[in-house]
Amino acid sequence: MKTHYDVIIFGAGPAGTAAAYGLVGSKSVLVIENDLFGGTCPNRGCDPKKMLYSAVEAKDRVARMQESGLKDVPTIDWKQLMAFKREYTSQIPSGTKKGLSSAGIDTYHGQAAFLDQHRIQLGDQTTVSADEVILATGRRPRLLDIPGKSFLKTSADFLDLDALPKHITFVGAGLVSMELANIANKAGSDVDIIHHNDQPLKAFPQPFVAQLVQDMIDDGITFHFNQNLKAVSKNETGYTLTTDLETLASDYVVEAVGRSANSDQLQLENCGVKTSSRGVLVDDHLRTNVSTIYAIGDVIDKAKPKLTPVASFEGRYVAELLMKKTTAPIQYPVIPQILFGTTEVGQVGVGYQEALSKPEKYHVSAFDLTHWYTYNRIKDDVAKAMVIRDANTKQIVGFDVLSSIGEHLLNAFSSVMNLKLSNEQIQDMIFAYPSVSSDLQYLV
Repeated sequence: MKTHYDVIIFGAGPAGTAAAYGLVGSKSVLVIENDLFGGTCPNRGCDPKKMLYSAVEAKDRVARMQESGLKDVPTIDWKQLMAFKREYTSQIPSGTKKGLSSAGIDTYHGQAAFLDQHRIQLGDQTTVSADEVILATGRRPRLLDIPGKSFLKTSADFLDLDALPKHITFVGAGLVSMELANIANKAGSDVDIIHHNDQPLKAFPQPFVAQLVQDMIDDGITFHFNQNLKAVSKNETGYTLTTDLETLASDYVVEAVGRSANSDQLQLENCGVKTSSRGVLVDDHLRTNVSTIYAIGDVIDKAKPKLTPVASFEGRYVAELLMKKTTAPIQYPVIPQILFGTTEVGQVGVGYQEALSKPEKYHVSAFDLTHWYTYNRIKDDVAKAMVIRDANTKQIVGFDVLSSIGEHLLNAFSSVMNLKLSNEQIQDMIFAYPSVSSDLQYLV
């Protein structure tokens, strides 16, 4: 390890590693990680979650095809499913670190903090310095400050459960809770969800969210809307949950009410970097108020969705900035957002609620897809889509989808919008048929 680097990066998740790899060959780089190399997504987030969904989706597909060629719905063996997930996640930290080292990037595992704008202390003794620093430390689950908060578990705990509890309660009805609740329900748990109001997933089209909630209720999930969790206590058989309206019992309590920026242990006061309650403050070049310090990924205070591909995009951008390959402000493409599950809700571009509020500016076309061949073939009885166009140019500026395979159309429409394809250009294409993509020509 050197004592001075061109660039030091705090965080070895998708943002930090994207920046590090982008600088290889041009800059000397040190990547510091105080937790798991690879970051939240592949270790205890989106990747392991979707691996668990592999079994859930397979079970649901079989259930949909009962009396249509298949008999008997399989059960999920949680122990085997968890072993399958761990086979993948157990390799992430060492694989990430090895990949960085093989590329000539130095690494340090442990706590580190700023001494000033250029000097960083590693652990208790070693001091290193850099011309420029990138903060990519991500976020962590925010815990409610209530009596019994030590009994609350996080999404990371749920995604590494050795055995599935009989009764699980999720606090919050955001993306994380809704996705994990569906997994738990399909795997055999009784599931409750407590939410502080009656409108979960506000970023998504509310008609689709209402359908999703109803599907989850039909599957046996119980929602407790307009309630706040006030306390948790342990009893002989599990836990007692006290809200401002009722008392509930559960075997396991997962809290997912938001995430906080991982910046509090960096001693940013020593280098003068400014933060807000929502993260590190940056400008349109992802530069902090200190000209030699940048921040990328989920640690920053931003309106853009805090998603893995967004973090990687920002990492690549800052690498190009530091190598003087660009001087332009960051320009984001359209960013799709999706809730994964046996019923997926996805949105990209102009949202449904915004389009409805501005009828003079946007036109919304709604489609019931349930009888379309693609969805009838797999017995998807809730499939719907909405295409949002600019009222003047007729250009597609937004798309919403509700379907068990919604991610495929969502990505197709994201490409259409990023490339600004016209209806005529789409009609001039030939897609593999029959497929989800081949339906694109009938939706535009």
